[in-house]
Amino acid sequence: MTSVSRLLETALYVDDVDRSCEFYQRVLGLRPLSGVTTKEGATRAFQPLNVPGGQVLLLFLKGSTTTTAVLPGGTIPRHDGNGRLHLAFAISGDDLDAWRKCLQSHGVSIEGEVKWPRGGTSLYFRDPDGHLVELATPGLWSTY
Repeated sequence: MTSVSRLLETALYVDDVDRSCEFYQRVLGLRPLSGVTTKEGATRAFQPLNVPGGQVLLLFLKGSTTTTAVLPGGTIPRHDGNGRLHLAFAISGDDLDAWRKCLQSHGVSIEGEVKWPRGGTSLYFRDPDGHLVELATPGLWSTY
């Protein structure tokens, strides 16, 4: 049987792509992927961010993907999301206190913290659109 090898990308739908991109760059150190351009003066509708380990966080302007995108190489079916979503980033257990200080220094409030039975710890906070972001140390899942 065939199987997938990893999660490649995930998407968040945001009110302001520039604001969200700045937040994820400033707070989590994610960097925009090169090769993405926007017309001068146009509202940016899309920005992929590089997540270490070969993964991508896609930021889409809410409502900008509700029609099929026709590209030279094919089509991308319509998609969109709404409501407050959740995503988690893996961090080292040794960096947990540094992350608390980092979030505080950026004015980001930690909404919750959980110490998991397997030994991991999760910190929870919100991005500018109210999405719940989690930083998790090893010991959260049997696979992590």
